[in-house]
Amino acid sequence: MDKLVSTEWLAEELGAEDLRVFDATVFLGRNDDGTPTIESGRGAFDKAHIPGSGFIDIISEISDTASSLTFTAPSPDQLAATLADRGVGTGTRVVFYDRTMNMWATRAWWLLRSIGFDSAAVLDGGWKAWTTDGREVSTEQAPAHPRGDLLAADNSAVFVGSDAVRQATDDNSVCIINSLSADQHSGADLSYGQPGHIESAVNVPAMGLVDPTTHRYRPLDELANDFDGVGATGSRVITYCGGGIAATSDAFILTLLGHEDVAVYDGSLRDWVGQGLPLVV
Repeated sequence: MDKLVSTEWLAEELGAEDLRVFDATVFLGRNDDGTPTIESGRGAFDKAHIPGSGFIDIISEISDTASSLTFTAPSPDQLAATLADRGVGTGTRVVFYDRTMNMWATRAWWLLRSIGFDSAAVLDGGWKAWTTDGREVSTEQAPAHPRGDLLAADNSAVFVGSDAVRQATDDNSVCIINSLSADQHSGADLSYGQPGHIESAVNVPAMGLVDPTTHRYRPLDELANDFDGVGATGSRVITYCGGGIAATSDAFILTLLGHEDVAVYDGSLRDWVGQGLPLVV
């Protein structure tokens, strides 16, 4: 199974005994006063979903709910136990999809990568591509799977904290990539309380990786040019965003392009700004 799969491939594979498919959608928004809102995608899933798929709640099931930061990765053992309860283990394949621009699916994929589970994929274009292609949808509850034997292996280096990022700002061998928008990178958008970006960071917006109409990723050769153009070729790469979600989309594509030395700053700007660390414009 490729890391990025098409709706055609998934439609043909649905019903396979070893396949586990999960909707990982979270909806982000803002109230009238500008404060952010976070909503599980479970309600949308209950109305219609890919047949045989289940819903995995990133907010409550595969994040550290004790953390002061939303979406922080849980402990490897906790993550493995949660996914094992959902039928993931030796001999299974997992496909994640979402209803926005793939970044929730890539967050779930990156979490599995962090515990050494490699038989996972992202559905290219997610729900938008699935429905646009006229694929079958369902409201039926996903079948129950026997508990898997998933155990966490140590691949924790795919996540880093602020100390590693601070060191990287003075290290020319590391490319720090901001996955937020150009306005957020430049400081024109103050969504995270301070203007600008982490020192030495370059900008490859996660939203720009995806065709806004189809929600599928742009051709890989085009994306390779985007990353080569900011100096990611041959470098260790650390991606960040606001809270460690969009950053996983950049990291996922870099992995598809053959870059193995890639890490995501878990917590990202919410952690960085919360510690009073500086941004530059």
